[in-house]
Formats: sequence, structure tokens, C-alpha cells
Amino acid sequence: MATENAPQTLREAILFFADYENCKRAVMAIRWPDGIVRCPKCGSIEVTYLANQRRWKCYEKHPRQQFSLKVGTIFEDSPLGLEKWLPALWLLTNCKNGISSYELGRALGVTQKTAWFMLSRLRLALQDRQTGGKLGGEVEADETYIGGVARNMHASKRDRVSVKRGRCLAGKVAVMALLQRHTQDGPSRVRTAVLNSLKRGHIQAHVREHVRPGSVLHTDAFSSYTGLDAEYTHNVIDHAECYVKGNVHTNGCENFWSLLKRAIKGTYVSIEPFHLFRYLDEEGFRFNHRAGTDASRFVAALKGVLERRLTYAALTGSELPERC
Repeated sequence: MATENAPQTLREAILFFADYENCKRAVMAIRWPDGIVRCPKCGSIEVTYLANQRRWKCYEKHPRQQFSLKVGTIFEDSPLGLEKWLPALWLLTNCKNGISSYELGRALGVTQKTAWFMLSRLRLALQDRQTGGKLGGEVEADETYIGGVARNMHASKRDRVSVKRGRCLAGKVAVMALLQRHTQDGPSRVRTAVLNSLKRGHIQAHVREHVRPGSVLHTDAFSSYTGLDAEYTHNVIDHAECYVKGNVHTNGCENFWSLLKRAIKGTYVSIEPFHLFRYLDEEGFRFNHRAGTDASRFVAALKGVLERRLTYAALTGSELPERC
């Protein structure tokens, strides 16, 4: 999309992607950056473009010789055109507090169910493939709970999750964030995960998986972090005493939690636990790319649509999704 008329604002993006040729050039620049179209089935470059069908045809002998731009992306098998998919991706990456399926449905002229499926597929494109290796330098680790207040739940849901009235953690989901503080190379970045347990072995395994040995690790006084001193310079801040002691704090993670919960409470309102990781991916993407422009965030997200697939059956639990 490195063209003179490439969109920089939402208005420009809507007008730009209303033309299929602009959509085609944008996706082709991501799929085939060298300008050579290759068959997604066999990799052959012996292909020709069928303009009337908006497809390519591969001349090698194999099933499904014809393919479109959507094949091999999260857009595959969608009846919606790229002129709706690409503005939806622009909105998702650049609305600070997210965008609800009802709002997106009204904006694009599709049903709420279709918009919800679109957003779920687009969140897969925002999923961090963790190509940057492990986190290092100064890293903060913190955990929180996501879920509704028991007294605000419908009686049927309260009974289903066995929640009693009052303050209770039943029905809530524990999530963890690891945040690498900003360096000369760039701003701070975060990685998140839904936790099955807050036990020491589970939390420490997650830390070791994503943080390089020898890094400076800042945590609160939660007992599950005890025992990391041998591998990390482990600094502990006891929130019963104070929240900041010199350079020791977890306020970077707390900032991320505030952004996440603002999006959940203000925009999405209610999230089922088995879909929570998708919303973590979404908020984590916007946080890690917050220093860029709207256009740069969109391009970074567009690169994530390749070689990913999410079917409606997987989304609704009829089959195993890509990530649990």
C-alpha cells in the first residue's frame, strides 16, 4: 500500500477500498511482495488472471486450479467482498476501545451475527506470532481476573457458574500479562495469556517460556512468583505497603489492564471465557502498535491474515479451534 493515494484516515479508507482494484492491490502487496503471483496449492508461477471472475488459474494439473485473493487467508470462503473486510479491519485496529458487532453490522450493512463472525476472524489476524523471540531487559509480570460481578448476573447464569451474591472469584477467568518496558529500540510491548491455574508451577512455566534468563523481573508479592531468583533478577513490590519503590512496580501492566477492562466493560459488555483470548489478542495488538499511525497499524494487521483460518464451527465449539 505504499502508494501516493494510500488512505491515512477512516474516511479515506472507506473511499479507497470501495474500489475493488484498490483492495486487490493492497492484498497482493501483502501476499506476493515481489509482484509474482503464485498458486497457493502448488506454488507454481504459471498462472493467468481471469478478470471477469476476479480469479487466477494455475496451469499445473491439480484440483482447484482456480483461486482468488481470499484463498489461504482468513477471508477464505467468505461471501463478503474485500470492500467490507478491509474497512472492518481498519476499524478494529484503530478504535481504541474496540468496536462491537452491532456497531460494525450497522456500519457495513450486515447482520450482527455476520459482524461477530467477521470480528472473530479478524482478531485471529491480530494474534501475536511471537516472532520477536523472548522478552528481555526489564519485564513486568502481573495477573488479574476478568468476569462479571455476581450481583449483576442473570439468575440463570449465576446458578450455572455457581456464584453466590457478593464478592467472589467463581465465574471469573485469570489472565496474565508480561510487559517488556520501553527501550531505545521502541516502546513497551506486552504478551498475554489466559491461565488455567494460578499455581506456582503454571505461572512460572509461563514466565520461563516468554522471558529470557538473566532479565530483570518485576512482580508483586504473589506467592506463585517465589523461586524465580535463580534465573532472574527478581524485584518484588508489596502492594500492601506501596505501589512504587524506585524503579520497582507493575504499573505498566496495570495500565494495560485498565485499557483492556475499559474495552470489555464499555464496548463488549459480556465475553464468554472460551472467547476471552481473542479479545486479549486484539487489545495486545493495539497496545503494541500504539506508537504507529492508523495506516501502519492496518498494514501490520493485514500481514496477519495470511495462512490463517477460522471456521464458524471452530468458533462456536463444534470443532477444535487453532488456539485454546
